[in-house]
Amino acid sequence: MKNAHRDQFFRQLDGAAELSGLFDLLPEVSFFVKDADGRFMALNTLACRYCGVASEADAIGKTDHDLFPKTRADDYRADDLAVMRSGQALYNRLESAPEDAGSPRLVITSKRPLRSRAGAVIGIAGCSRLVEDTQEQGRGANALAVVIDRLHKDFAEPLRAADLADLAGMSVARLERLFRRAFGASLRQYIIRVRVENAMRMLTDTDESVSATAQSCGFYDHAHFSRAFRRFTGETPSEFREKRSLAAASVPRST
Repeated sequence: MKNAHRDQFFRQLDGAAELSGLFDLLPEVSFFVKDADGRFMALNTLACRYCGVASEADAIGKTDHDLFPKTRADDYRADDLAVMRSGQALYNRLESAPEDAGSPRLVITSKRPLRSRAGAVIGIAGCSRLVEDTQEQGRGANALAVVIDRLHKDFAEPLRAADLADLAGMSVARLERLFRRAFGASLRQYIIRVRVENAMRMLTDTDESVSATAQSCGFYDHAHFSRAFRRFTGETPSEFREKRSLAAASVPRST
């Protein structure tokens, strides 16, 4: 009987916005809902800010790949698929904040599958908080945040695992385990990703040559830079720049 009363009550609500809007009362929490194809169905104010849109309406129907750098979008989508396929919630996943590619900030994210009345998984709902906004992250997350901040500030410098482990106050082996658990990548792979993300920004926003961009981002071997760039973006640096230039040229200028 209690469940029947509850179901009857919720059926009277004027759409999901009546509930999702409650998350705006928690300004430090990003809340979102996506369908099985990864399209956003609901977002609160902070989630809209992360997505770089002015309002929820601007994000509805778009996917992570429409709104975030490819490397981060790939990570978010992989987690969504894992949750939907397993039917199990994901709790307190430490990951890069859904912000600009150069952001060193981390969020703690939880996601759960959403089911239809027939019991089929039709999407996910999730929420995330910045690491500095939560008191529950523990020493590991705090130490990892310090290392991430260093990587994003000094990505062009030689970065030794031993030095970063000392910075975190832990062994290299433990730091590597934290990186693999949080990002599904080794420390070295994460460093390369940060360098590639910064190279993407330079190739888009500056006229620096590809070779100069490679050196500015910590790649001292042009062939290594090209291989790493293609692995993360699916394009060579030159192809990436040309495509962005053509896209910019096709945008009508205001008069």
